[in-house]
Amino acid sequence: MTAPACGFVSLVGAGPGHPDHLTQKAASRLRAADLVLHDALVSPEVLALARHAEVVCVGKRGGGEQTSQATIEHLLVAAGLAGRRVVRLKGGDPFVFGRGGEEALALQAAGIPFEVVPGLTTAIAAPALAGIPVTHRGTSSGFVVITASDESAFDATIAALPPGLLTLVAMMSVRARAGLTQRLIDRGWPAGTPAALVLGAATPHMWVWKGGLAQLATVAVPAPNGDAPGTIVVGAVAGLPIDLFEGFVTADARAGAHS
Repeated sequence: MTAPACGFVSLVGAGPGHPDHLTQKAASRLRAADLVLHDALVSPEVLALARHAEVVCVGKRGGGEQTSQATIEHLLVAAGLAGRRVVRLKGGDPFVFGRGGEEALALQAAGIPFEVVPGLTTAIAAPALAGIPVTHRGTSSGFVVITASDESAFDATIAALPPGLLTLVAMMSVRARAGLTQRLIDRGWPAGTPAALVLGAATPHMWVWKGGLAQLATVAVPAPNGDAPGTIVVGAVAGLPIDLFEGFVTADARAGAHS
């Protein structure tokens, strides 16, 4: 009896949300997939590219439904052993707070062929879409990315970061913004340090707030955006007077519709 051919797994970054921000390789893998295991925040428009695949949500949402990491890794290995072409689809980049490294190690241990398809990380894309460069000559020569979902981890990073030296980008941080703000102020960041909150980047409901660090903890988030993925930026770059042309996307889409 011939053993079944082993499948192939692609660990794919979906970028900040809109299909326009996918790499060509990511889109190609989605179109060819038999099975897509996706994070909760991946948009329906991106998933629509996987027309011939079984699509399964294995997301983890704070305070909501959870799929354990062990379960996800078991599904990936089982599908690979069954000879399926699998896309493990993650928001942003699979190796930036996406636990892609753990899944790569599990696949390697099981002898399943796999690849990594990098995605546009939200840590850079969300600020950029709001007109905020994470680095700027004479203002910030670098940036640090943290996840605010683990207070013990980000507290150690903040403690080692001199106030205002680099841009601080905090992902998955909307619910934790009060604690994050207080820790930064306690560590010497001035209350008036420019800050920004970007919700739902690259979606029709994208919402941006800019102000002082002290205000970040209490800023009211509009109801439609309450559950949207959020990115916080703290540092002088958040105060740069860069205003994006709001009509560009509409005009560009209109021109494309008639081409």
